[in-house]
Amino acid sequence: MEISFFKYQGAGNDFVMIDNRFNKHSLSTAQIARMCDRKFGVGADGLILLSNSVESDFKMEYYNSDGTIGSMCGNGGRCIVAFAEKIGIVNKTYVFETYDGLHNAQVCSKDLISLSMCDVLEIEQNKRDWVLDTGSPHLVQFVPSVQNINVKKCGAEIRFSDTYAKKGINVNYVELSNEELLIRTYERGVEDETLACGTGATASAIAAFESGLITKTPIKLKALGGNLEVSFTKVKNKYTNIKLMGAAKFVYKGTINV
Repeated sequence: MEISFFKYQGAGNDFVMIDNRFNKHSLSTAQIARMCDRKFGVGADGLILLSNSVESDFKMEYYNSDGTIGSMCGNGGRCIVAFAEKIGIVNKTYVFETYDGLHNAQVCSKDLISLSMCDVLEIEQNKRDWVLDTGSPHLVQFVPSVQNINVKKCGAEIRFSDTYAKKGINVNYVELSNEELLIRTYERGVEDETLACGTGATASAIAAFESGLITKTPIKLKALGGNLEVSFTKVKNKYTNIKLMGAAKFVYKGTINV
């Protein structure tokens, strides 16, 4: 089966994007994993189908690079808005359906997209770890230097520990540097470090605020693949009006046989 695809990246977090409004592709786990494979396929951190939605502009179906169904993906959410514009769904603002409900998004300027994230109600602190769900589950550790962390090794140890092995968790290592957060992330489903993670950046910004490490928003984050910005409002114990902003860029388009 030959499939047309588009490649997008947000802060180096890259995705295979497929317009599924008309063809309605039904891809197997193995086919998705092959398309995301960096040696034998297109190469990506995940695959996203843009499908029709009854209640919004479109539906986002996100799959991890191993072919499994994913949860919310912040950078993928920003990229699908850029993709929607490219294929002719042109609005000033967007509402789209995904794993954790409806999300609003706005194209602020060329390539720069702001995405609303789900409210955060619960934050758990366990010694130096902060655990919260920003559409995907995340563990945040604040460290003296992110450069000194073996992210793949240390992240995998936490992700496959007895506590998190069953459901999995994403692991973020964060350093405060000149009022900016430096972040590196191990992502479940990819089972490796990625160049950026939108839900991870959101979780890290909220954890930094909750811990008192940073006291005002917007919070700037520097990932290996680029810069992101997170803003929010805290009302009592609830984080709401959460926005993730950053660039979302078209890379190329092509076809692949799977």
